[in-house]
This record gives sequence, structure tokens and C-alpha cells, in this order.
Amino acid sequence: MTDNETTAGTEDELGNPGVMFPHLQELEKNFFEIVDDGSVTEARLFLEQHPDFNINAINFQACGCTWIFPGACRKAKISVNIIVTGVGDNNGAGPLLGSASVNAPQMGEKRRRAILPTKRDTTEKESGADSLLKGVSALHIAVNDRNMAMVEYLLSHPDIDPSDTHLHAIRDNQVRIAVLILNKLNELTPGLEYAGVTHSPDFPDDTTPLAVAAQYGRFEMIDILRFRRHILQKPHPPSCNCDEVCKPEREKGDIVTLEKMRLFIYSAISNPVYLCQTEEDPILKAFQLSAEFSKEASFDKEFYPDYKALSDEVSQFATELIDCARTAEEVRCVLRQITGFGRTSSFEYPRLLLALDYEQKTFVAHPNVQQLVESKWIDTWHEWKVRNTLLKCLTIIPRIGMLPIMVFVMLLAPNSKQAKFYEIPVNKCLSSVANYLIFLTFVFLQSRSDKTEQLRGPPHTGYEWVLAIYVISYTIAFIRLCIVDGPVRCFRTRTNWYELVMIILFILAFLFWIVAAIDVRINGQRDLERKYWHKYDPTLIAEGIFCVATIMAFFKLLFICQLDYDLGPLQLSLVKMIRDVGHFVAIFGIIVMAFAIGLCHLYQYYNGMVQTDDESKLKTEQESSFVDLKSTLKTLFWAIFCMSPVESADVIIENLPGGRDSETIINHHTFTEFIGYSAFASFQFISVVIVLNMLIACMANTFTKVTDNVNVEWIFGRTEAYVDFMLTTTLPPPFCIFSIFTGLRPVIEYIKILIKPPPGKRARWDFINCCYIEDLEEQKDERFAEVMTQLVQRYLRRHEKKMEETDIQKLRNELKEFSNILKEALSPS
Repeated sequence: MTDNETTAGTEDELGNPGVMFPHLQELEKNFFEIVDDGSVTEARLFLEQHPDFNINAINFQACGCTWIFPGACRKAKISVNIIVTGVGDNNGAGPLLGSASVNAPQMGEKRRRAILPTKRDTTEKESGADSLLKGVSALHIAVNDRNMAMVEYLLSHPDIDPSDTHLHAIRDNQVRIAVLILNKLNELTPGLEYAGVTHSPDFPDDTTPLAVAAQYGRFEMIDILRFRRHILQKPHPPSCNCDEVCKPEREKGDIVTLEKMRLFIYSAISNPVYLCQTEEDPILKAFQLSAEFSKEASFDKEFYPDYKALSDEVSQFATELIDCARTAEEVRCVLRQITGFGRTSSFEYPRLLLALDYEQKTFVAHPNVQQLVESKWIDTWHEWKVRNTLLKCLTIIPRIGMLPIMVFVMLLAPNSKQAKFYEIPVNKCLSSVANYLIFLTFVFLQSRSDKTEQLRGPPHTGYEWVLAIYVISYTIAFIRLCIVDGPVRCFRTRTNWYELVMIILFILAFLFWIVAAIDVRINGQRDLERKYWHKYDPTLIAEGIFCVATIMAFFKLLFICQLDYDLGPLQLSLVKMIRDVGHFVAIFGIIVMAFAIGLCHLYQYYNGMVQTDDESKLKTEQESSFVDLKSTLKTLFWAIFCMSPVESADVIIENLPGGRDSETIINHHTFTEFIGYSAFASFQFISVVIVLNMLIACMANTFTKVTDNVNVEWIFGRTEAYVDFMLTTTLPPPFCIFSIFTGLRPVIEYIKILIKPPPGKRARWDFINCCYIEDLEEQKDERFAEVMTQLVQRYLRRHEKKMEETDIQKLRNELKEFSNILKEALSPS
């Protein structure tokens, strides 16, 4: 223990030892008070009188001498003259004017410290043998007091150790003081300013100056540090396991320190002020960081709230940037950027597609973005927007008869005004819905065909060929979408997954019809009555698959509901609730399997037994509930919906022969029945009362989340639907076959570039994007650079103004609190 360390805590009355931490000696306390007073002359005189004094002495307790009103720490008598606007003894009715002379020793320590509140609380009280490296030194006090002259004098001392004071100066945005300390560090050891500090009570180990400046968003300090060639390396994500960095760190380093430092650096590089100064396209970087943080939140569950908060913050930054746009031209310039998209696209707004891919919901749902999306959706058809919902739905009916006319217009006059009108996205939507209703009509006619007189083999209603044409055209359209958008983006939306499953089911139904036709041709028996058919007859399988496909086809109408303001949130809630059910299926599965395996053979011996009452001659048969695994699973499944009989757990034993032929003995296996009833009742209680109600509560919570955030969740889902219609062909399948060149234009362009690549473009292929065209030449968009500069300037000015308002509000609150304390101190009582 050094000279300035004493035992802070002695054994108490019970003999328990206290915590060991350093205290200052009287001489060191005097020096701390001199530094806090800010008198350089007194500090110089003190050090001259005590040449062996340890200038780097550290205390874990604040000296208690840094007041809101400077110059008061060493005066016994304080004169205060205050003018507080809006704060007074009349509930803020007017300014409080007062002049008071307070004798501090007469007031008691508690009230005196209340009237003179400190702006620096007690510093970190960390324990440890190396505690001299932590806490508050004289240089810390000077930096905290923003005393430039005192800092310069202390730094001129030959034995001074700056420690982490430069980080404190950067955190408090004291630019000149920070530069002074950085220069001093370079004088001590060249390049020391770039090194990270260790054993700091306020910052993680290896924290660098630029990391602190970025963490707290100090614009000027970031600029100065970058000019001084400070760099901030992005950390490897928690999911990384590279041999160069991550594996050695995990083997040799401390995992807690590594994770804390990673979070600190992530928080620094994602700070909006840092992104504005280091990135040419802050919006793109914000998208990428938000997606990365969301991914790491799912990977590193221990720090899920921290990563999720970072993801939300950086996503909000991108939204606030687009909010700074003042004209449609500026928003359009941002959305037209193809940087980061990875490939060429015929879509007008590639940045919007990127926002959808990264699930930037607040950005997509922002009014500035939605204005352009809505404008492109209706284009020149402004009358559509003023129509009510009923009239919009009725518009689909005449569109059904107009589809053949549209085909002729698109074939004969593709550049005409009417053809351009049909190319409007909302018209594409109407045409697709009208065409899909025709498809559903044929599905309905096929499904309602009479089964009583049906023969073995495929049906012969005549609708099969129409359905086959539709299914083939839908399959071709889906393949085209997969090629144009890439597999990753194509299968990112649940709508495309749903449509793929539906198409596969229809194709399987057709294949089994073909198998049934082949079976009839080979084996005959076409006129065989249905009740004699094999249980796996191809015709039966085809009918079953077609039944499921029909359900899915009509169920797909729900996806159209997401375009409506009233039905959209309900459809979105339904989808999310189904996801909740999927999570609970695992819990239900474990519970059902546990009870099923326990009960499956408990009643096996009693299967088929019949008990007859001697008097009434009534017969009671053993329930086949728990006689085998299949029946047990069936009983427990329907018990979840309270549809299994209570008698399922009864044990029925057939009559035993008695002493006489006319008498029988009825035996009861009471214990077995008790176990069966107990297990069955426990299952009912756990599954129905507990788990099912938990599922209901979870679904109610999901619905509340959607409705509370309807303007974001629903608008994001609607935009996805808008974009899907914008990217589709003008004529829906199968009518698009007549204009096959339009639908295959991207494929033809890809083949041309693949055979003979032009300068700056190459035909590429990978699993993420499938077939795509890569633009090798980076096109510098000067207009985008200008727009981004303006957006960043507006954002920083708005941010600065918000900080100023916050500081002013804090000052008002402090003055109000001080005036109340002062009135209490001056009251006669």
C-alpha cells in the first residue's frame, strides 16, 4: 500500500472487514482543492514548496469542491444573485429575483451541499491492487473544470501522467484541452496518442480517442482525430471464427472484455455523426449495419437487447436522413442509387428494393418515400386514388372482359397511349386479380364435379386443360421472377413461398392424374366402383392433393387484402399469429409425445373387452383411446380442443365367471384407472388451461403490436406488394405468352451480354442473385453527392439544435431545483 492509501473501511461492530480503497493524505487534499479552485499561481507555489509531491496522486472520492457556481468551494460565506425565468415561489408565474447571504458553516453539511450541488459526482469506486491507475487525479479535476490554464501547467510538469484524461476531454467535447493532452502523449512517447488506454474506470480496455469521439458524436473531435491519422477498425462479428483474429482472441483473451469492447466499437462506428463524416453514402451504410446488428442479435443472445438497440438506432438514422429531404427530386435521387444493390435492375428505385431486402421498415414507411411509391403506383391515373373501396373492387369485374382487348392492344400498339395506361402498376394489379379470379372459377368448377359417377383414371370435365395452361404459365412466370430478382430476394417473401407450394401441389395433382391414366390403360378396371379402389389409388391421391391445392388457391386471396387500409393490418396479424402457432407447436408436440408414450400401451390388454351388467344386461365396451400409440395420439390431439370423451380413461374388464353359471364377477383395476385418469386430467390441464391460454395471450400481444405500429408494419407490407406488381409483366399469365418477348427481355439481354460482353458489363451467376448483369464501371453521381451533403448538413443542424434544447431544458431544471433549495434554506423555519 502506498503512502496515500489507507484502509477506507475498518471492521464494524460485528467484526466484518470493510472494503479497501485509497484515500488522500491531508497534503494531497489541499493540492486537489487548489487545482479545483483553478489558481495556477497557488498550484505552482504549492509544488515549489513540495518538490517531492506526487502530482499523479489519485483519489476514489471526488473532492467535493466543484460547484455549479465556481469560486465557492473554499469560501465559508457565499453571496448568490439569481434571476430564474419561469421558476419561483408562485409556481412559475414570474421570475424569481433574490439576493442572499448564506453562512455555510451554520447550515449543516447536508443543506450546504444541497445548495451548492456538484457537477461532478464521486468517481468510480473500483477495487483492486492496481487502484492507483484508476480514479480521479489532479489533471482529471482540471479537465473536468475545463480549466485550460491549469491543464497547460499540469502538463508542463515533468512527472505528469495524462492517463485517460484525453478521453475525458474528448467525451466532454473539450477540443483544445484534448489536443493539448494528445500532444503531451506524443512528447512522452511518439505514437502514444494512437494507443488504447487500459485500467480506466470509465472506458473499456484498449479504447482509442477516435472510438470515444465517435461514441459520443463529437463532430469537431472526429474531424481533428482523422486529420491526425487516427483510425477506427471495425470489429469482427461474434459469429466470426477466423483463424487470423477471432480464434486466437477467444483462446487467449477474456471473453467478457472482448464482447464489451466489441459492443463499444460497434456503438462508435454506428454513431450518426461518425457515419456522416466517414461515409459517402451514410444511408447504405446504415442499412448494412442495421442488418448486421440484427443478425448478431440473433446469434449472440446474451447481448440481444444491446445489438437490437444498435440496429434500431442506426435504422432510425437512415429514416431521419430521408426525412431531411425537402423535395421529391431529392428523395428520387436517393432512391435511384444502385450502389450496394450488386447488380443492374430495370426497377426505377433500386435503393427501395435494397431497403425492402434489409427490412428497413421505418425508412420504407416514411412519408417522403411513400409519396414517390404512391405516385409511381397510380402514375397518371389520379382518379383511382379518390375512389372508395367498393368502387375499386367493382373495377375488377369489367377488367375480366377487357383482358382479351388488352392482349390485342399490347400486341398491335405497344407504344400507344392506351398501352402505356395498361402498364401503370395499379392496372397491372387489377389485371392480375381479374385473371386470378378466372383461374379460381375453373378451379371451383373442377372441384365441384360429380364424384358419384366418376370412373377410375383422370377426370374428363374439360376444365383440366385450362387449369394446366394456367399452372404452366404461372410456373414460367415464377421462374422468370426468380431469374430477374435472384433466388434470395425471390424466396425472401412469404408470398412467393406460398405460391411455389401451391404450384407444386397443382403439378403433383396433374402428375397423379397422368399416373392414373397410365394405370387404367395398363391394368384396366376403369369401371370399377369407387368403394373397391385401393387406398393408394392414383386417382384418390390426385383428388386429395387437388383438394389441398384448391384450399391454398382460394386462401391466396388474403394476400390481396394487404393492399387495403382496413383489411391489411388484419391480414398481417393473421400471418404473424400463424407464426406464433408454429412456435407453440413444438411445445405441444413435446407435451403430447410425453403423455402418448406413457399411456400408449397402458390399456392394451383391455382392448375389445365388453362388460355386461347382470341386471340390466347393458353392455359397456372398452374405449380404444389408450390401447396403442396411434389411438393415444388421436385421443390427446382432440383433447386439446375438448373433443375427447371423459370416459376415455375408463378401464373395462369383461365379466369373470362366478360360483354359479347365472352369476358373474366384475373386477375393477382401480389403480390402473386412477393412473389413466390422473395422466389424462394432467394433460388436459397443462395443454388446455396453461399452454393454450399462453398461445391466446401471445397472439393477442402480436395483434396489439401490429395495430400499435400499423403505420409502419402495414405500409411496409403494402410496399412489398406494390413492388411485386411493378416488377411483373403488363399482361398476366397466361396472356403474357402472347407478348413473350416482353417477359423474356431480361433473359435475352443476359444471353447477349454472356455471348458478347460490352465494355463495362459482364453476365454473372451465383446462388444469391442467380443470373445477373454486373456493372464494372462505377458511375459517380455528382447530383447524389450534392443531395447527400445537403441531407447530412440538415441532419447535423437538426441534431445540434435538439442537443441545445436538451441542454437548455437541463439548465432550467437545475435552476428551478436550486431556487427551491435556496428558498428552503432561507425560510425562517
